[in-house]
Amino acid sequence: MSGSIKKLQDLFAQFPTVGRRTASRFVFYLIHQPKQTSDELVAAINDLKKSVKLCEWCFNPHETGNNLCPICADSSRNKQQLCIVEKEADLLTIEASKRYKGLYFIVGGTLPAQAGLPDSPRLSELKKRVSNNTLQEIIIAINSTPDGKATIALVERTLKELPKIPKITRLAQGIPVGGELEYADEETLEGAFEGRR
Repeated sequence: MSGSIKKLQDLFAQFPTVGRRTASRFVFYLIHQPKQTSDELVAAINDLKKSVKLCEWCFNPHETGNNLCPICADSSRNKQQLCIVEKEADLLTIEASKRYKGLYFIVGGTLPAQAGLPDSPRLSELKKRVSNNTLQEIIIAINSTPDGKATIALVERTLKELPKIPKITRLAQGIPVGGELEYADEETLEGAFEGRR
């Protein structure tokens, strides 16, 4: 395997859910495409890195000229509810259901998957967000996988260190144990939000 093929294969293999075999398929697909296709891909990646930034409040990626994403900047959102999710895809899934109208906070990974999560700046940021706001409810919407449960315990422990904490609830019925929030349909999410405790 030549150096450039192996290097690109290694890069693709670092993507979530992409193994060596799929990474190889991506590389060989690109080899057989016209140069214009690879140029467009490179330009799109460069544009992504230049124009997309993380929201100062919730860490949601966005392309606005503001420091806040459109959700956090929206004055019609319920500022007394905060939904904590693991990743951006979970936020998008919940938003697509149109059942939740509060704010979000993306922790950015699960306990074993993200080295150093207990000292993560995002948990420090979460404490600041909760301390400096008049939240009435925090909804923990992290997948109930083994890694997710460890992260939920850590988030709850972090929040309980605060002198004054709002009501903390979790998504209840509807999301199966070991299930991924990203793949839940609207009805399942609605049941989970209504049955939170």
